[in-house]
Amino acid sequence: MAKKPETDSILDMFSKFGSDMKLPKVDVETILGHHRKNLEALEKSARASAAGASSLIAKQREVLQETLKEISEMAQSFRVPGSPQELLSKQADFARRSFEAAVKNAGETADIVKKSGKESIDILRERIRESMEEIRSGFEDRK
Repeated sequence: MAKKPETDSILDMFSKFGSDMKLPKVDVETILGHHRKNLEALEKSARASAAGASSLIAKQREVLQETLKEISEMAQSFRVPGSPQELLSKQADFARRSFEAAVKNAGETADIVKKSGKESIDILRERIRESMEEIRSGFEDRK
């Protein structure tokens, strides 16, 4: 007796097995579409995070340039004052300006990070909401 060649693919075999057992058919295109949307949302989220990281790096570079410029200007205009009180006054003024700039820059940096993170999470949250709707409507269609 000649053996029948095995030409059926694994997917065909499972499909035949499912139909023989009278299992509900699986809509592979719907499943793939669902996962494609998930991957697209992850990609958008990653792009938003990358844009936020670029903004953060640009802000940190700007802060560094401003700081170096201010230090350079102070060093060029520095002359030994006549009294210790004047020296202390200049040092205190420089320290105050440096602290104010640091606080301002830290706030702006935190805002960039917060905005970037929120945008990234909002993209993923929206996709989760859409996924739940797709699942819910899939169950309602079967009723």
